[in-house]
Amino acid sequence: MRTIDHLARRRGAFAHRPSALAAIALAAIAIAGCGSSAHHKSAAASTSHSTTATTPATTTSSSTVSASQCGPKPGVKATGSPIALGAIVTNQPGTSFTDIANMAKAYFTCVNDNGGVNGHPIKYYIETEQTNPAQIAGEAKQLVQSDHVLGLVGNTSIIECSVDHKYLASIGFYAIASGIAPECYSTPNYADVNMGPRYSSDGAVQYAISQHVSKIVFDQSNVPGTGYIAGGPDAIAKAAHVPIVNLTENVPISDANSVAIKEVDDAGPNGAVVLNFTPPEALVILQAAQKLGLEDRVKLWACSTPCNTDFLAKSLGPKWNGKLFVNAELMPPDSSNTPTMNLYKAIFKQYGSAVSGGIGSFSQMGFTEAEIAVHALESIKGPYTVKSVNAAFRAVRNFNTGMLCQLWTYGDYPVHIANNEDYTVTPHNGRMVLAKGCTPISSVDPQVAAYRKAAGMAPLAPGQPTG
Repeated sequence: MRTIDHLARRRGAFAHRPSALAAIALAAIAIAGCGSSAHHKSAAASTSHSTTATTPATTTSSSTVSASQCGPKPGVKATGSPIALGAIVTNQPGTSFTDIANMAKAYFTCVNDNGGVNGHPIKYYIETEQTNPAQIAGEAKQLVQSDHVLGLVGNTSIIECSVDHKYLASIGFYAIASGIAPECYSTPNYADVNMGPRYSSDGAVQYAISQHVSKIVFDQSNVPGTGYIAGGPDAIAKAAHVPIVNLTENVPISDANSVAIKEVDDAGPNGAVVLNFTPPEALVILQAAQKLGLEDRVKLWACSTPCNTDFLAKSLGPKWNGKLFVNAELMPPDSSNTPTMNLYKAIFKQYGSAVSGGIGSFSQMGFTEAEIAVHALESIKGPYTVKSVNAAFRAVRNFNTGMLCQLWTYGDYPVHIANNEDYTVTPHNGRMVLAKGCTPISSVDPQVAAYRKAAGMAPLAPGQPTG
């Protein structure tokens, strides 16, 4: 039905491998185009099987892919009754996740133009919010009670999971999300394609420690959940007997020079600075460090997943080659030439005009969430209802997204960290390239340990770089 690896994934089941993980908050992530109205809607101990790459690596499989391969009938518009889905995303100054939902919408639009889901088009509603609990609760009820959505796909919000998880549980909804708040990972009704800021920051800190740094300075946006996010890096650094200093910055950052100086002075020449910010905010810090000649004053710089974007790599330029190491929750797009990656790029090119951050982790998340949702919807034989759609979401098991280190499972678990194994990338002449292959997030983080105890470790996806 789609590209060859999409077909293979829908036919095969994979054996279960012991132990898995990932959890919370992307909290300081987003991309520049924030601000906007208060309410906007649009419809339509670390084990490792990894290696370090000293030169840009490429994951090869195939090359030319047309966007029309997203659906079962290229060029034939779906004409059946629409399947309504929705999302709630943060969009405010300093933090915007609209690229994620906009890329999911691009995927759904592509599917609608090429046969739909069993002949049905998807109608996708996007609500934006500004970390106001009453607003968020109202938007969830608007989607469910007024727009009559059958499922939630692409929710990406600083506090939405905290606000809505009890409501979703009460009405039988199981969201496919890219979470931030603790409840996105610690409740039964959300399963995420990302790790969120805590677990992604865990990965960045793990990489820094693997390079034998003597100290970690962990700096992040001053938004709700910073203490929860820092809990993972703190546990990992403590277990490795590496001192860690925690900092927070108000965003948008107004004095990047002072921030960069403080970070470098605290880290010292054999230390590491680890950032957890949206791409624009991380960029102003890194550019300030370069302007002040500070980029070589620490052993390395690292960053959680939001920094994995061409926008940042191109803006930094070659002076940061091999100096910045970014935790990547999804397959590095610049060095990958697989059918799924090329389909993602083709859909982005044809349908992704609203995705302002370009190729990178945020748009990959939206693609992957939509891909999982379509896979689940295709399995439904009878009517599309709240019950059938959410049962299909929850039934997804060992699905090869083509974007993640592991096969992805929703599952009937009390907690969900479905993505808990990641890559590390580094800038190379304006592109993000692979520095280290798939590496499990350490179960020294107690949240990761709890998930692995409940769910085990998901199988590694075929063809992933591990060594």
